[in-house]
Amino acid sequence: MKSTYTIPCNIAQTLNLIGDRWTILILHRLLNGKSTYKQLQDSLNGIPSNLLSNRLKSLESDNLVGSELYQEHPPRYRYTLTNSGTDLKDVFNALFLWGDKHLTTCYKQLVHKRCGCKVELRYYCTACGETVIPQELEIRDGQEKQGINPKGE
Repeated sequence: MKSTYTIPCNIAQTLNLIGDRWTILILHRLLNGKSTYKQLQDSLNGIPSNLLSNRLKSLESDNLVGSELYQEHPPRYRYTLTNSGTDLKDVFNALFLWGDKHLTTCYKQLVHKRCGCKVELRYYCTACGETVIPQELEIRDGQEKQGINPKGE
């Protein structure tokens, strides 16, 4: 998907990169260690091979995925997430939590590895060192100068 949305909005522009059918699932499989075309195809039941190939090329051109040739004849590639692709982990975790809360059938839960209990998302202010409740959040124009002193100085 290329430039479907022209709205100056982070969500719209992110969807231009990852909003196509199958794209988020491909990225999630890569995050979970599927690294070859065959592994991806086998783990995504029903994805047409030409679509998988196109999505991988698009993700690579958008710098979310990198590839490395691991076999020359026939050419085969190993795919990995770039730092930008890996940073989508928080998005996947948020989707797991939303699904746990709202889906009729919950297939997976996000839990604390050590104790097995469910976790939740929290917002944290790096300047104040405080947890921020959702009511204290606001969205500002990203073109404004960042690094505002919390005391207004």
